[in-house]
Formats: sequence, C-alpha cells, structure tokens
Amino acid sequence: MRPIRTALSAIAVLSVLTALLSPAVAHAATAERAAGPDSVTLPVRDALAALPVQTESRAGYERAKFKHWTDADKDGCNTRAEVLKAEAVAAPAQGPNCVLTGGSWYSPYDDRYLDSASKLDVDHLVPLAEAWDSGASQWTPKERELYANDLDDERDLIAVSAASNRSKADKDPGEWLPPYAGYRCQYGTDWVADKTRWGLSIDPIERDALAQQLAGCPDRPITVTLAR
Repeated sequence: MRPIRTALSAIAVLSVLTALLSPAVAHAATAERAAGPDSVTLPVRDALAALPVQTESRAGYERAKFKHWTDADKDGCNTRAEVLKAEAVAAPAQGPNCVLTGGSWYSPYDDRYLDSASKLDVDHLVPLAEAWDSGASQWTPKERELYANDLDDERDLIAVSAASNRSKADKDPGEWLPPYAGYRCQYGTDWVADKTRWGLSIDPIERDALAQQLAGCPDRPITVTLAR
C-alpha cells in the first residue's frame, strides 16, 4: 500500500466539515471519527451536503499532468494491472511483464461479464478532467500522480467494460449515470466518497443530480480516509 500524502491536517479538514454541516451532524461526524485521525464517517447525504459547491474550470487541463499507471511497489505490475488482478471474478494467469491472460471480470456499469483483460478499462471513478475542474488544478504534480494511481481506496479505481467507460468519458453524474440502474446508488455513493477523500468540490448541476439520485437510495454511512 502506498502512503497517503496529507496536505491538510485532519483537524483542518474536520473544521471545514463542521462549518458546512449543521451542528448536530457536525457533532456526529466528530464522534464517528473512530476509524482513525485521518478518517471521517457520516451518512452519504450529509457527506454530499458537506462538499464545497463551486463553478468548474478546465483551463490548463492536460491528461499528461496526471502521471498514471505507475508501479509504486516495483513488483512489475502497474496500477491498471493491480486493479484488474484485485477485481477479477476468476483470477487471470500472470505472465512476464505482468501480462494477464484468461480470467473473468464483472463490469457493474453495464451489468456484463467479460473474459479478457483487453476488453476492460480501469476507470477513474471521478475522471481526471473532472478532478482538475474540481480542485486538482491547484495540486502539486506528485499529488495528482497519487490521485491517478490511488490503490488505497477501492472505490476510486474500477475495472469496467471499455464501452461503458468510453461512454462515460469525463462526465459527472449530472451528465452520465451507469446504464445499469441497479448500480446507480453505489455509483453516486462512491462518487461522494471519492470527492470527500480528495477534498474536491462539486458544481451546482452535479450537486443537484447527486441529491436527486441519492434521495432514492439508502442513506448509509460512508467511511473515508482523507488523502489531503
């Protein structure tokens, strides 16, 4: 596991949450930090309400500014391969240079099973361009690299069919939801968790779309380890 760079102290992050949440919810968030000093637990709708709402700008974005598919632990398998190995329904065989053959995967975006790693993309749940728009433009190159290769929270990177990932592209939930309706509650919940983890903002359309989506979903608590 790669160490998490903390740009803000846990106390500072908690103070932001406290300012944004009602007193009762803020107290609950404080009380429920049992997972550790850099973690927060609160109902997903409260987590959504705590996210800062800002307009977005893509000025200056280049995908190359997020160095990704690195091999942080130097075991010969890059981030993409690590996700594919971790999420396989049936484990693939691993050859030289971490070439994966055989195996099977489930793509929750479109409720499909796939029998080849070549048919899958590893999706950044919150796309790189969306992260840039939402605050990553102000990060250091190292922070963007850590975001793009985040193996420390299984919600942040997900193996899905190439077709569904390319349909999604860099859209947020105000523009795109998984075609498989049975996965949409999980998708919206994980989106909020990811943005909370990385201290990213949401825009008004994104906020309203998530609120509408999550209104029909269980308001279950999420626990997030804060990356910054």
